[in-house]
Amino acid sequence: QVQLVESGGGLVQAGGSLRLSCTYSVRTFNLYRVAWFRQPPGKEREFVAAFNWSGGKPYYTNSVKGRFTTSRDNAKNTVYLQMDSLEPQDTAVYYCAASDSGSYFRTTSYEYWGQGTQVTVSS
Repeated sequence: QVQLVESGGGLVQAGGSLRLSCTYSVRTFNLYRVAWFRQPPGKEREFVAAFNWSGGKPYYTNSVKGRFTTSRDNAKNTVYLQMDSLEPQDTAVYYCAASDSGSYFRTTSYEYWGQGTQVTVSS
């Protein structure tokens, strides 16, 4: 069983930065794929970024490339989403998710989800 807890959301002005954290609680997390999704107000949940714990390049949706970066700290059992140059259209509830198989980009591929953290970017 995997438990994920996000934190780090908040209110920020356009052009600002936030770092989201996702703390996990499973010993074999290195077997998993980890992703960030977001759900803007009134819209469906959408893919933001993902990486495979065992290696390889991360994936980002086009709208965040060059602005968002994933990272991890094994010692702290935490993965991060660094968000720079934030724009009002980045406003959403952000979720981290984990899976051991399936597409990186589909919500249906992920069995484990955090509770979400709100990010609001003002213009």
